[in-house]
Amino acid sequence: MDCDVLTLAGLWNSGPQHWQTLWEARYPRLRRVEHRDWNNPQRDEWVAELDAAVAACRGAPVLLAHSLGCMLAAHWAASGSPLRAAGALLVAPADVEAPSYPIDSNRFAPVPMAPLPFPCLVVASTDDPFVSRERARAFAEAWGARFIEIGAAGHVNADSGYGDWPDGERMLLDFCAGLRGG
Repeated sequence: MDCDVLTLAGLWNSGPQHWQTLWEARYPRLRRVEHRDWNNPQRDEWVAELDAAVAACRGAPVLLAHSLGCMLAAHWAASGSPLRAAGALLVAPADVEAPSYPIDSNRFAPVPMAPLPFPCLVVASTDDPFVSRERARAFAEAWGARFIEIGAAGHVNADSGYGDWPDGERMLLDFCAGLRGG
């Protein structure tokens, strides 16, 4: 891995068997964006915490987001920050406007539906309990992202059998290589 990557975990953080956590242990250039409160996320606070993490990077990082982390990336992109991301891999974007979302949206709604100012890839499952395939595709189209549907993969997390997730790791490596033209 030869690019700096900020990991954007979702609601309640990513546990020890989640692919984000496992990849962070494998690649020293993956760094989790920490939040003061993982259980009661507040959009403005999370955006500020992401902005500070991007500012601490040597260059424009790749954002590696899961679930609510995808909405965080979209809100940060719309925040007016002068900082830049090199790109974003957005996995299983949680639909904070859907009744299935497990908590109050805490101002993460409405979902930003404008093009993101960096290359992005949205990866979605056909049976995610937190976003319909149609909504995931609509997010990708609005954000100007390439869309990959990976079949019945639940929420693409450890509970869905996606602990280490080597196919996702390959997507990240290929995505980073594509950003640097390799």
